[in-house]
Amino acid sequence: MSLDPVQVMKGQDAMPNTCPSASNGDSQASWDDSKDIHENVGSTKKPKSGPVRRARKVEGGIFFPKPENAVTIAVSSRVLFRTEKEQKVFEQKGIEEYLRYQVEHENEPFAPGPAFPFVKALETVNNRLRELYPDSEELFDIVLVTYNHAHVGIRLINTINYHNLFIERFCMTGGSSPIGYLKAWHTNLYLSADAEKVQEALAEGIAAATMFMPEKQIEVSETQLRVAFDGDAVLFSDESERIFKAHGLDKFFEHERENENRLLDHGPLKGFLEVLGKLQKRFYAKGHRMDCPIRTYLVTARSAASSGIRALKTLRAWGLDMDEALFLAGAPKGPMLEKIRPHIYFDDQMFHVEGAVEMGAIAAHVPYGIAQKYLHKKSTNAGK
Repeated sequence: MSLDPVQVMKGQDAMPNTCPSASNGDSQASWDDSKDIHENVGSTKKPKSGPVRRARKVEGGIFFPKPENAVTIAVSSRVLFRTEKEQKVFEQKGIEEYLRYQVEHENEPFAPGPAFPFVKALETVNNRLRELYPDSEELFDIVLVTYNHAHVGIRLINTINYHNLFIERFCMTGGSSPIGYLKAWHTNLYLSADAEKVQEALAEGIAAATMFMPEKQIEVSETQLRVAFDGDAVLFSDESERIFKAHGLDKFFEHERENENRLLDHGPLKGFLEVLGKLQKRFYAKGHRMDCPIRTYLVTARSAASSGIRALKTLRAWGLDMDEALFLAGAPKGPMLEKIRPHIYFDDQMFHVEGAVEMGAIAAHVPYGIAQKYLHKKSTNAGK
């Protein structure tokens, strides 16, 4: 199985809580009847309104957390929504035709993409936090990031309103790299379809991953955000993975036994797990440990008895609690993820990402560590 970022296969099921009339431009469904849509590019027709989105008001003003106080999630428009039709127009006909197409179809909402359930779950957590801490700015804050030019944003805004999403911060770069803006937003996590930009973000110390969508997506919880992490080269450094790649499994076990009391260094997504844990503790402080709307999972190929103790000691030393830890001793991760039903699963190895996608789970690739060099070597040899 080979995946392209945000490749959507035939037969994809509709996601829960999304309107069936939303499209990516392939169908005639839109807010207006098809015969009325944009008789000319300058049309000023407004879409038929979907559910009305409301910002929370505080003392007469609209409440938005300051970026430095919030948990900022930057999401590419290509992973929040399905835009493969538009991407083909750009690739085949160029930028000018692409811009014209977007304006002509600006009253047609995009269908949900792989990050959509994740973003909806973030909003569910925010609603619970606001109930418990009405004046707190410690919330998830979503920034929509797109390479598009500003006037294409009308379609994105229409789509956001149509799906009743609470996204007010946009970063539209007109083709420029968004990485500098991500740092200014104090971004805690960046999700994109562009693997090169994800690598660029990781190099700048920003947690980032390339998202993938399964052909047939399993249903996910509407009341609890579930985030699953691989261990090495995701939460932890790739130190142990390097030993395994260079010297094999026996040497890896020996290395872990000898170093079980020495903490693993941090990986690229440790910081994101930390902010999730911080928000969890706010629910615990109000007596909501058992019904906390955030749940975290460690899903690792490590063996529990042979190499798991070092990972657990490291998490404990960091002050981080995993709700569930699965040590699979090399068994496939896909069946476990099918049971967990995460809104997102992070792994540094495409083999495990593909396995997750095959089982219907939404997975994200973290291109970090020694496994990426082996992947590159394998693909290079395959081409010879």
